Amino acid sequence: MVLLHVLFEHAAGYALFAVKEVEEIGMLLPQSAQAALENINAISEGVVHADLKLFLETNLPSVGKKKALLGVADGKIGAALQEELGLSIQTGGVVAEILRGVRLHFHSLVKGLTAQAASKAQLGLGHSYSRAKVKFNVNRADNMIIQSIALLDQLDKDINTFSMRVREWYGYHFPELIKIVSDNSTYCKLAKLIGNRKELSEESLEALEEVTMDSAKAQAILEASRSSMGMDISPIDLINIESFSSRVVSLTAYRQELQEYLRSKMGQVAPNLAALIGEVVGARLISHAGSLTNLAKYPASTVQILGAEKALFRALKTRGNTPKYGLIFHSTFIGRAAAKNKGRISRYLANKCTIASRIDCFSEVPTSVFGDKLRDQVEERLSFYETGETPRKNLDVMKEAVAEASEAAAEIKRKLEKKEKKKKKREKRRLEALSTAEGEEEVEVKKRKSNGDAEAHENGETEVTVVKKKKKRAAAEDVEVKEEEEEVMTNGVDEAAPAKKKKKRKIEAVELELKEEAEVKEEEAEAQEPEQTEKKKKKKKKAEDE
Repeated sequence: MVLLHVLFEHAAGYALFAVKEVEEIGMLLPQSAQAALENINAISEGVVHADLKLFLETNLPSVGKKKALLGVADGKIGAALQEELGLSIQTGGVVAEILRGVRLHFHSLVKGLTAQAASKAQLGLGHSYSRAKVKFNVNRADNMIIQSIALLDQLDKDINTFSMRVREWYGYHFPELIKIVSDNSTYCKLAKLIGNRKELSEESLEALEEVTMDSAKAQAILEASRSSMGMDISPIDLINIESFSSRVVSLTAYRQELQEYLRSKMGQVAPNLAALIGEVVGARLISHAGSLTNLAKYPASTVQILGAEKALFRALKTRGNTPKYGLIFHSTFIGRAAAKNKGRISRYLANKCTIASRIDCFSEVPTSVFGDKLRDQVEERLSFYETGETPRKNLDVMKEAVAEASEAAAEIKRKLEKKEKKKKKREKRRLEALSTAEGEEEVEVKKRKSNGDAEAHENGETEVTVVKKKKKRAAAEDVEVKEEEEEVMTNGVDEAAPAKKKKKRKIEAVELELKEEAEVKEEEAEAQEPEQTEKKKKKKKKAEDE
């Protein structure tokens, strides 16, 4: 019978256990945090990492002709191991229970691994794994699209509500303006501009034309203000209306900016989907699916009714007709199709949307070539439904798109390479400028030091001479002492006369030292005299000049 071995993946490394004896037969593979992250990523994707392969090859015993039996927790990695190493894999059942026990007592089964160290390794790996999963390309973040389209929808509702409030509020004073101007943002701008209708005159006609972009409307507003049925309004009420209308105008301006931002973001994240169905509808599809990856995973039938879930389940419950379209109804194609062809064109459009979303999700270099080609195909299908003109084959269109996309990708790569080269050149120039500046600073510091050393050298020359003379005196005294000692050694007897001679010699040495000190002081005084005389001369000159 072939012995069952169990593979256990831990934050600290891999472990291999034999089931019969429940003992570790393979040494734990120690690994760094980076290696642990690479291994866990490979396991989660069902790929056999090089470390795992080497570990199993070195530690799993060979059973001759029979294949070794290995128990694995994950079926995906088990299938990969079976393909890679030709092992017989067992998952589930007994293996799951054994691995549960191993997981619980792992720190006691492995020598040198404490429970605290194991928990720290697990926590660190968990954080790094989550961080790696959350990481994404900053330029291709579909989360920003989801948030911006949600904010855009909310802004539409809020602007509509606020503009209706402005219409009602300002309508008490100038009710005829509502009939002349129908657009909400234009009405708010005019309410802010006009203020009190009685103050409106021919001079303000140009300003009205700038806002309305129509001279006839501006003239109509001027005439209506003269014969208006509205009530009079106090200045404080006008101030409040004007401030509120200015807020609404700023909100509409921000909405336009947000729409431009959404267009640019869709061009970066999902250019093909945006080219095919439009930026707003494409963003709504991504938002409803949760992400671009989720949308790419959906089949065409799901994309077709995405956003019409309530109608679908109601139809299934009542056994009625299921909806033909969901969010894609807002695209221009379905509105242009005839009533009998709306279902057919919606199905065809959903098919093309799934293709575009998959290309956007999995392509490395984002280009809108495929989106444009798919849009042309939908246009041809519409004309086929109307006129009967046969559209081109999908194979021919895709061949053209692949050729154009490869050229566009090559151009984008060239541009990116040029940008990188420019960045590197700028960095080099900046570093060179910094190095030259540092070199100049060092030269200045050296000059200052050299100047300081020269001054210190001039001041310290006299001190050096004094030190040299002291050293000479000390050397002379040492010589004298040595001579005395030699004399004593030759005589061999301590006599009174030599003792007196020693005292005389000491007295003479002290007198010599005093004379030398006096000479040094005289030299210093002579050196200072010319400096003092020069200072006195300068002072006299200044006094004479004054």
